[in-house]
Amino acid sequence: MPCSQKSHPFLTLEATLKTRSVVLSVLTLVVGVTVCFAAANPNLGTWKLNEAKSKLNPGLPKNLTAVIQAVGDNIKVTLDGVDGQGKPTHSEWTGKFDGKDYPVTGDPTSDMRSYKTIDDHTLEFAAKKSGQVTISGKAVVSPDGKTRTVTVNGTDATGKQVTATSVYDKQ
Repeated sequence: MPCSQKSHPFLTLEATLKTRSVVLSVLTLVVGVTVCFAAANPNLGTWKLNEAKSKLNPGLPKNLTAVIQAVGDNIKVTLDGVDGQGKPTHSEWTGKFDGKDYPVTGDPTSDMRSYKTIDDHTLEFAAKKSGQVTISGKAVVSPDGKTRTVTVNGTDATGKQVTATSVYDKQ
């Protein structure tokens, strides 16, 4: 007798299981890549200023928290702090750690910012206003990933050179 042209119930079940397997495999891969990216970049996370360990100049702005997160294939840096008069500040930057300038919003002292990866734990950065560097520095995450030290060199509103070291604890 010839085989029936109707589909076999086990073939339908097999196709459904294959589809589920492929979908779950792709989902696992996406989650795995995201976790690996986060684990491979110790700069990601929420960082809170430890004023006791920091060397800050009185009367100058300071960032109280830094939130650094992966957003697609970019990095978003959100800084919240106070200006020299103690008024709240908030700025946001989204780009890559590739040394290129990307726009920053909410910072009256800069309109562009760049970050460059030096090694797994170190970034160099520069902030620019109208093409001129206003602040540059380095951020280093400790080997245990619990502390981030940011050293900044720049010019204050009067044109005086300033240096500050901010120490942040991972939250």
